[in-house]
Amino acid sequence: MYFPLFYDPTIIIIIPAFLLAIYAQYKVKGTFNKYNKIYSNSGLTGAEAARKLLSKQGITDVAVQQIEGRLTDHYDPQKKVLNLSREVYGNNSLAAIGVAAHEAGHAIQDARDYRPLKIRASLVPAANIGSSMGLPLALFGFFIRADFMIMLGLVLFLGAFLFHLVTLPVEFNASNRAINLLSKNKYLTGKELQGAKKVLRSAAFTYVAATLVALANLLRILMLFGMGRDD
Repeated sequence: MYFPLFYDPTIIIIIPAFLLAIYAQYKVKGTFNKYNKIYSNSGLTGAEAARKLLSKQGITDVAVQQIEGRLTDHYDPQKKVLNLSREVYGNNSLAAIGVAAHEAGHAIQDARDYRPLKIRASLVPAANIGSSMGLPLALFGFFIRADFMIMLGLVLFLGAFLFHLVTLPVEFNASNRAINLLSKNKYLTGKELQGAKKVLRSAAFTYVAATLVALANLLRILMLFGMGRDD
C-alpha cells in the first residue's frame, strides 16, 4: 500500500488517548483547586503530615523539603528526599495533606522494598530513551521503508510503555497507603477523607491516561511495521 511521503496513517489512533490525557490534566487541576480551599480541622500542613506519617512508620532518613512549581510534588528514592511544592508544603488544605501523604506513601514503599517501585526505578533509563527516540525512529523508518528501523523503534518504545504500566500499581498503592494512614492516625476524618480521596483519584487518572497514550503509540508502531511489510 502506498502512502504519500511524510504522511502518518496511524495518527488517528493517538487522538482519543491524547484528548483523554488533556481532560485528565484539567480534572486533576480542578479537583486540586477545589479541595485546596477547604482546610482540615487538624491544622496540619502538608509537610507536617508527611513528617508525622514517616515518623510513625519508623522512617527517619527521609528529608521533607519545599520545591518550586505547581503540582511538582515527588519522592526522590536516590536522595531520600520528599519534595513538596509550595502549595502543598505549607498549606493545611485537604488537597495539600492528601498529596503530601501520597508522596509519603512512596517513601514508605521505598523503605519496605515495594517491588513495583524498584522495577519502575530500573526502567527509568529505558523509558527516557524509548519515549524520546522510539516513535520518531519508527516513523522515520516507515517513511524511508526501513523495517529494521521500525522494529528498533518498537523495541526502544517498549521500555517506555512498560514504565507507564508499572507506574499504575505504584501510584495506586501509594494513594491507598496515604488514605489508610490518614484515617488510622485521624489526621483527616469523615468528609475530609473523602475530599483527599477525590484529589488522589483524579491524580491517578492522569497516570491511567498517560498509560493509554503510551499504549496507543505502541499500537501505532506495530501498525507502521505491518504497513511497511505490506509494501
